Amino acid sequence: MTSPGPVVLIGPMGAGKTSIGKKLSRRLGVAFRDSDRIVVQRHGPIADLFAGHGEEHFRELERDAVADALASDGVVSLGGGAVLDETTRASLAPLPVVLLTVSPEAVEARLAGSSRPLLQRGGIDAWRAIAADRDPVYRELASVVVDTSHRPVSAVVDDIVTWLDTERGTA
Repeated sequence: MTSPGPVVLIGPMGAGKTSIGKKLSRRLGVAFRDSDRIVVQRHGPIADLFAGHGEEHFRELERDAVADALASDGVVSLGGGAVLDETTRASLAPLPVVLLTVSPEAVEARLAGSSRPLLQRGGIDAWRAIAADRDPVYRELASVVVDTSHRPVSAVVDDIVTWLDTERGTA
């Protein structure tokens, strides 16, 4: 099965975008691109970018990485804050966008010991605030919403594939 254009995964940190994206891309037989990984490959660790240059600089690098990732077919996982950029939001409008959600209880275990820069400001409470702030943007962009809280990656991937087949009229 091939993808006519990218399938995009969005959602808060810890929702499983990378692990689900990798498995989904294998299942669909297409490439996988992760905007955070692209930034790291090109510019170094995200924590270092935040510390040395600030969030605004990181977001500029992220916007470029997203644009590059969206230029090809496949599965694209976006960093949690990538949707804050207006240019990125406009790029997502015509694409199938899967919002992966996760409960605070489920994400707390997933993010334990995380070095993610935005969590250094308050752990799970920071995650709750960031997730609540971004949720309306995620939902506005989403073509479909899939919860990952207490489900195996394979079940989430099955749901996304079923949805894609239905959207494409191949089910």
